[in-house]
Amino acid sequence: MLGLLIFLTLVSVIVTQISLGALTVAVALLIAALKSTFVLRIFMHLKFESRFLTSMVVAVILIISAVIFITLLDYIYR
Repeated sequence: MLGLLIFLTLVSVIVTQISLGALTVAVALLIAALKSTFVLRIFMHLKFESRFLTSMVVAVILIISAVIFITLLDYIYR
């Protein structure tokens, strides 16, 4: 798994060097989300925890994402 994280880090660095326009940020964020999922599941041992704890972590991530999204909407439409 460590090799996969290193590979995804290299891919994200390469993606930032390629001009994809607005997709550059989206692809970099997608790779970062994938890497954070691996870290949560493998290195933080969430894979071996109960479904309740896993669902609580997912709920917190969704709430934080919603708050960030609402904040961005507020910033855009002011």
